[in-house]
Amino acid sequence: MRLKDKIILVTGSTTGIGKAIARRCVREGAKVVIHGLEKDLAAETLAEVGQANGVVHVEDLTSPGCPQRLVDLAVKTFGKLDGLVNNAAIVATGNIQDTDADYFRKMLEVNAVVPFLLIQAALPHLSQTRGAVLNIGSVNAYSGEPNLLPYSVSKGALMTLTRNLGDTLHRTHGIRVNQLNPGWVLTENESKRKKSHGLKDDWYADLPKVYAPSGRLLSPDEIAASAALWLSDELGPVSGSVVDLEQHPFIGRNPPKDPDHLPGQKA
Repeated sequence: MRLKDKIILVTGSTTGIGKAIARRCVREGAKVVIHGLEKDLAAETLAEVGQANGVVHVEDLTSPGCPQRLVDLAVKTFGKLDGLVNNAAIVATGNIQDTDADYFRKMLEVNAVVPFLLIQAALPHLSQTRGAVLNIGSVNAYSGEPNLLPYSVSKGALMTLTRNLGDTLHRTHGIRVNQLNPGWVLTENESKRKKSHGLKDDWYADLPKVYAPSGRLLSPDEIAASAALWLSDELGPVSGSVVDLEQHPFIGRNPPKDPDHLPGQKA
């Protein structure tokens, strides 16, 4: 088990990619701090990983002091902290016309500022364990879709944070900081969003090859498998790396004639 006896804090771990990462960490021998906004979903996740393998904290990450409370909970419950996964994020649409200042600031706060504050709070403890930070970004960080402007900018900021601290903290504290940039992942929340946009229930079953050359989208468990490796000690001194987890390099490919229209979507 590559994470045996490690303590990992995973934000946004009651659904989707975060939940899959928390489950995988426990399977690999770790204990986890489960974080989310819904008490019922947090309780379900804890039941899945086992009461002895996790502890729950339900709070908005933007609440003053929340990052420190999460770190303190990990250390109080398990005695140390070996890894931090900054997974929680706002995933929502917005473009140059309909994005106002408050919405943009909120996106940046949750997706970029909060990860910084969590790393800051965890720094003393990760220094002691020579631990690892893993930021969960997005391939949209490189440019992004027209209707994902604020989200894409926030993930670009997170990527710069990763590269900056991946150098700084590794040299000064022995802490590795890396990032995974997933492509299109079939999560519960992604399904809900697409249905709210007018797509049929099985919209993901018949996607154009330009979106899914393999015939399907990525799964949260596939992202979690990679996360476990990057949180482990197996990659030695690798730090400041950003790894794209995508079926193909989307940048530079020819898009479909109507890239905004997916099968089953109302015209």
